[in-house]
Amino acid sequence: MKIHEYQGKQLFRKYGVPVPIGIAATSVEEALAAIPKVQEQGGTEVVVVKAQIHAGGRGKGGGVKVAKTKADAEAAVKAIFGMQLITPQTGPEGKKVQRLLVEQGLAIDHEFYLGMLLDRTTGRVTVMASREGGMDIEEVAASHPEKIIKESVNPATGWQDNQSRSLAKALGMTGKVAGELGKFMTALTRAYDELDCSLLEINPLITTKDGKVLALDAKINFDDNAMFRHPELEELRDPNEEDASEQEAKKWDLSYISLEGNIGCMVNGAGLAMSTMDIIKFYGGAPANFLDVGGGATAEKVTAAFKIITSDPEVKAIFVNIFGGIMKCDTIAEGVIKAVKETGLKQPLVVRLEGTNVELGKKMLAESGLNIVAAADMADGAQKAVKAAKEAR
Repeated sequence: MKIHEYQGKQLFRKYGVPVPIGIAATSVEEALAAIPKVQEQGGTEVVVVKAQIHAGGRGKGGGVKVAKTKADAEAAVKAIFGMQLITPQTGPEGKKVQRLLVEQGLAIDHEFYLGMLLDRTTGRVTVMASREGGMDIEEVAASHPEKIIKESVNPATGWQDNQSRSLAKALGMTGKVAGELGKFMTALTRAYDELDCSLLEINPLITTKDGKVLALDAKINFDDNAMFRHPELEELRDPNEEDASEQEAKKWDLSYISLEGNIGCMVNGAGLAMSTMDIIKFYGGAPANFLDVGGGATAEKVTAAFKIITSDPEVKAIFVNIFGGIMKCDTIAEGVIKAVKETGLKQPLVVRLEGTNVELGKKMLAESGLNIVAAADMADGAQKAVKAAKEAR
């Protein structure tokens, strides 16, 4: 689950993580009214108008503007709100800006990068930092990996003061600023842990001319599996920023991720789903989605999965790859038949069944009278799906 920058900063404030003064707005009128308030509270005419979308690189796309006067700020609000913002993370279609953050301007001394995430190699939460802030950290990691500083958090002791001192030294911070970083990190690591974050990223983290350390950005992702502990965070969801198909999948307890290919996949089991996508790529195709219906899917659930797959206009063929262990093949066959009839499926459909009640499942599909291509095994199914997708272009 992702949230907007301004929402992340609201959470930061609760944990004592310093952030600039800012006011969020969901209309041009609200944003214009926020400008003088931020100027007054921040003690400066300079404000920053920032587009709020679930994607990075907003500045490069024209979604972040520094305004030195009220007139400039008003012009920035009118230019950014409602624009179709295109960044490297949105894809060529971009995202419509429907929320803004009006924030105080600050006298920045230096920009840093700071991030926290679970390092699955070490099995620990890891803090990553760099003096090269305010730019794509991926570029820094690729061209200058030595500039990325890493500190693991021991789950038994948590973040320690000596780690703050070590991090400050590595970042070139001394004196008052180093002390401020220590307080900042203590609060930030507590927020990461208590909010069940999967990613926390600040780019840039800044130091100011008067020796303060602040989060100028806030990117927070939460672990979906921990959301039962945080019902209050569900209110922070922005449906306009989430994939409609992924939202529908959640209603049916389906594991679904939209991808950029043209072969729809429906599989039971995450490992088999990954293998299915790999073999489609191996034979020259591209999966349109990751979709795991799980081990206990019903015919209704399978029908819902089909409707989600076919809602993607890019899908040219569908590959159903099922190993019937917990789930029986005849249940899948029943769901496939029902789904094809309900959706009026026009795309070529390739089905590979194996496991419990496989012969019954195959018999049901064969006698359905529907245009379903049977596959002997996973490789055969992948090749047939790739061929069908190519021929359907």
